[in-house]
Amino acid sequence: MMIYRLTSLSACLIAILYPGSIKATEWHDIEHHFSGVVDTRVGYVDSDKSYLTGGLGKLSADAGTQVSLSQLGLSYQAQWGDAWSSRLVANAYVDGINNGVGLTEAMVRYRDIPTESGIRVDVEFGLMYPNISLENVATAWASPYSLTYSTINSWLGEEVRHIGLSTTIEFLGKYRQSAHDFSLTGEALMYNDTSGAMLAWHGWTQSSRQTLLQETIPITAIPAMQPGGMLAEQAANSDPFTELDDRIGGHVVAKWTWRNHGSMQAGYYDNNANTHIVKQGQYAWLTQFGHVGAKWLLPYGVNLVSQYMQGSTLMTNTDGVPVVDNDFHSGYIMLNKRWSQHRVSVRIEDFSVTDNDDTPEDNNNEDGQSMTLAYQYQLDRPWFIQLEYNVIDSTRPARRYLNLPIDLIEQQWQLSSRYFF
Repeated sequence: MMIYRLTSLSACLIAILYPGSIKATEWHDIEHHFSGVVDTRVGYVDSDKSYLTGGLGKLSADAGTQVSLSQLGLSYQAQWGDAWSSRLVANAYVDGINNGVGLTEAMVRYRDIPTESGIRVDVEFGLMYPNISLENVATAWASPYSLTYSTINSWLGEEVRHIGLSTTIEFLGKYRQSAHDFSLTGEALMYNDTSGAMLAWHGWTQSSRQTLLQETIPITAIPAMQPGGMLAEQAANSDPFTELDDRIGGHVVAKWTWRNHGSMQAGYYDNNANTHIVKQGQYAWLTQFGHVGAKWLLPYGVNLVSQYMQGSTLMTNTDGVPVVDNDFHSGYIMLNKRWSQHRVSVRIEDFSVTDNDDTPEDNNNEDGQSMTLAYQYQLDRPWFIQLEYNVIDSTRPARRYLNLPIDLIEQQWQLSSRYFF
């Protein structure tokens, strides 16, 4: 499975990095740009076993003190003339749990010059995130606001990525003497047929880790996956970048921007998976959700960032009988304020998964809330020291399978040095 996946993905990435439609260009005629982030942390977690090490804790680290290289991100961009460019993003982690290095994004882009009426076409093809996050806007998909991503963006970083084609049409207001910009994005996507598996089997989580291209994700062992259970054929690890049914999914996003005030967006995602397909223990999951988000400048220089997501995910056997059938939602509101060398961010969240199937010994229900408090101090233009506190209060009945308390309050303290270059 690993060899097949890397072979098929490599063929796609070769097409991304060496697009035949771009006129041959000498190396010295290309503009090269490197940027990156080095994020080292000391943290303490008060929790049960992490979801990454076989437990059902909501945080990415086990209980106790950790010292880690939380992110070493490197982005390389090449520019051909005014319109064509390509970008590679790699990340590395040394955290004692899932040490590794690999690609997280790879794409080629065509971004046209606006017409006289302010219409511009922006096309990207490659390994990419769906156009959703309002939080992860810094180098290598880092968040400038907090060390730990919201539950929505933690899930996107874990298993909602794809190889696809994204086309955006922008209507730029400044060409019409207007402060309002509008855009419409359509994405065709593949290599994401298992999206939803981790949301079902460990629920919403909070981390700052992006799954690397070559990685698979361990699934918490539950009784239904034991011999004789309805999930006994499921592989021990989920492969988030596999293509099982050769079907194309879709994602659309509409966005309005009012310059110097803020922006709002709304979208709908459907991976269009054929749930009758299973290959080498990997099942196709039909995952669909709507999402809305806003960034807005409030009085006194306070910035509001908020997102909400609601949807469903379904996995069946090869006869189409539902085995895992879940509804889910998550939403957060974040306020942040910058002054001089300081930034303070406060984020509150609510999330849930509703289990609609009757599969025995596979209870996916959960409900929870969380709060994040972050303080950032800028030592130098690219260097930041950040202190953060996270608390998550969640109820998940499946914890009884591991002889853990169903209700769990988890806390995390982190001190980080982040250097952007």
